[in-house]
Amino acid sequence: MLSPVRKRGFERRLEEAGSLVEALEALPDGEARRAAVEAVRAVLAVHGEALAHLVGLLEERGDRALLEELARDPMVGGLLLLHGLHPTPLLQRVSQALDRVRPYLGSHGGSVQLLGLEEGVVRLRLEGSCHGCPSSRLTLEHAIEQAIQELAPEVAGIEVEGLAPEPQPSGFVPLSQLRSEWREVPGLTEGPPSDGPTVREVAGVRVLLCRLPTGWYAYRDRCPACGASLEGAVLEDVELACPGCGRRFDARRAGRSLDGSCSLEPVPLLSDGAVRIALPVGGT
Repeated sequence: MLSPVRKRGFERRLEEAGSLVEALEALPDGEARRAAVEAVRAVLAVHGEALAHLVGLLEERGDRALLEELARDPMVGGLLLLHGLHPTPLLQRVSQALDRVRPYLGSHGGSVQLLGLEEGVVRLRLEGSCHGCPSSRLTLEHAIEQAIQELAPEVAGIEVEGLAPEPQPSGFVPLSQLRSEWREVPGLTEGPPSDGPTVREVAGVRVLLCRLPTGWYAYRDRCPACGASLEGAVLEDVELACPGCGRRFDARRAGRSLDGSCSLEPVPLLSDGAVRIALPVGGT
């Protein structure tokens, strides 16, 4: 698993490389511009040939497991995609992405069906409903799109049908309507259920996380009934009790209160070895 520090460094170098290429293409001297661009292409071609040779060696030795492990690495996998050498077919990677996000969709009483892949466009159908919870169709689509973009960034588009959007309470702004990014929650991994719910601050946002047998679930650290922090909340089976007012919520079903009067605010979550949550850029 790529550490957050190395990932940020890698992303920064990619941005720098993109900026340099744009600067080369903007050179006023046509001959200099063409020569610079051709030099970049030549370097990429050399790297591509070296990667193709490496992939060929691994395939000759029958080390498919190592090749697939390398392809799952964000840095190596991105380069394999760039040069058309990724060993896992696009449709399979889309299916893997949907498997990642299904537990989160299930927490909202929904699911997703892959209808097909045509000319790089993924066609999906959202199923089920999320009646009574504050999470809209847009929130569910956000989690799906983020998961697909991570495993299959070359997808040209995503078309989603089904599950009509629900009206939102006055003043509520879904996370998905804001520009957001996935943030790893330090110290949390897949495994057996933890001792109890925990409140963590991630990118300036306090989030309650709890581990059920079905996976991790995340909510904003605020009780909708009394406005208090959920730190110290007690989890019994799937019922989460607010330490301030005692109101009980179904942690597995989008945080709906047992009396149906209110709901916790869910935070999109992916668990694939590490636990990551989607937060608005800027931590609002």
